[in-house]
Amino acid sequence: MKKRLLTGSLLFSLLISSTVLAQEKHYGASPQQSKWEMVTNTPLECRLVHPIPNFGEAEFSSHASKKILLDFELKMRRPMGATRNVSLVSMPPPWRPGERADRITTIKFFQQFDGYVGGQTAWGILSELEKGRYPTFSYQEWQSRDQRIEVSLSSVLFQEKYNVFSDCIANLLPYSFEDISFTILHYERNSDQLNKLSRKRLSQIAEYIRYNKDIDLVLVATYTDSTDSKDISQNLSERRAESLREYFKSLGLHEDRIQVQGYGKRRPVADNNSPMGKDMNRRVVISLGRTQV
Repeated sequence: MKKRLLTGSLLFSLLISSTVLAQEKHYGASPQQSKWEMVTNTPLECRLVHPIPNFGEAEFSSHASKKILLDFELKMRRPMGATRNVSLVSMPPPWRPGERADRITTIKFFQQFDGYVGGQTAWGILSELEKGRYPTFSYQEWQSRDQRIEVSLSSVLFQEKYNVFSDCIANLLPYSFEDISFTILHYERNSDQLNKLSRKRLSQIAEYIRYNKDIDLVLVATYTDSTDSKDISQNLSERRAESLREYFKSLGLHEDRIQVQGYGKRRPVADNNSPMGKDMNRRVVISLGRTQV
């Protein structure tokens, strides 16, 4: 009788375990399905994508910036219908069953948005993949309290594309659009030539424009100090403006996208009675506009 009770208890446990397993829905690429793709590789942006069958895709991205930043998004075919706490665990691959699972952190995925991870956690996901492990997200299905969703990233065929992604990040420009979209440059005295620091800044603007085809407007406004007469100052200001028009045309921008204006010694921003004030007034203001995606 006792043996029958134990057998019944064991059977009951197995049934409960089967029920729990049936309530976990797992998404992940099999070794045969696993692939990683560099979909963008420019000095402005790096994007590495991993398709997840029947779920969506995982995407790592980094952009030109003063700091090296990394973003991760778990892009879902069906966005989250409710905000959920998500457990992130590093799992061993199926062929290394003796290894333990390591908890990475708990994060939050927000309703109607793809799952976003940034900062050190995003770098940590990359690190686990490089080790050959499977970072796995686990959360309660928002349509059913009885079901949990597991989404795994496969490390199969990861390393080669990760090397390309790392090289891309190393070659990103060390400034963003926001850093150069509004710039004030200064000229040498009585000259059409920018000073050394401004020439370097203009080169950065040019480099960004060469890679970014979304720049659709360049506004250039040039000013002088009060050293010369009104007519001479206006003429000098207009020469400087036209020189910059030709410069931006040489970068491949259509003339219709370039608007220049010389203001001469009008609109000073500092006192023209001091050398420092004159240096500040002898300036060009460049504003960039771009197509909003």
